[in-house]
Amino acid sequence: MTEVATARRSRITPEREAELYEAVLDLLREVGYDALTMDAVAARTKSSKATLYRQWGGKAELVAKAVRHNKPGGFGNIDTGSLKGDLHALTLRSDDCQMEQSSALMRGLAMAVHGSPELLAAFKEHLIEPEMIEFRRVLQRAIDRGEVRADNPAIDFVMHMMIGGFAARSLIDEQPPTQDFLLQYIDAVVLPALGVCTH
Repeated sequence: MTEVATARRSRITPEREAELYEAVLDLLREVGYDALTMDAVAARTKSSKATLYRQWGGKAELVAKAVRHNKPGGFGNIDTGSLKGDLHALTLRSDDCQMEQSSALMRGLAMAVHGSPELLAAFKEHLIEPEMIEFRRVLQRAIDRGEVRADNPAIDFVMHMMIGGFAARSLIDEQPPTQDFLLQYIDAVVLPALGVCTH
């Protein structure tokens, strides 16, 4: 079954896939998730709806994969030798403009996620779980180096803290998240919670 799905999906080139994802994100910014239709995506990208459904199954998976594709690469080969260095390096992969666009997009999708079980499931599969795995890998390295105690209760909440800082910036300060803000937040909140000295 997997081999058939892979063969079926290989008809779209990576370049074409990137174009489709960018068009989906443009439409999301224009009309929001609820008003986004596969018809509109097909028209915008000059694709057939059949191709879109064959490739992505539906709107929720298409949107989740478009958002995932738009994010800068995850931790990948980031390994600076310290947890602070790793978290800073991850933050610096997005410039302030990219963060502002991402923040606006995620605010728009946050409400849609609560109203759509399909979108929530797709977000968990394509965005949340992969990032949780990467965070756990980075934290495990910090534990192995002796930077963080394995029994520190904050370990289970690092992802919550990172997302919280990102989201709360616009909600509380009415400003988009920036590199400078997030670096300060990591040093003042995340690392101390994990028992890591930031000086």
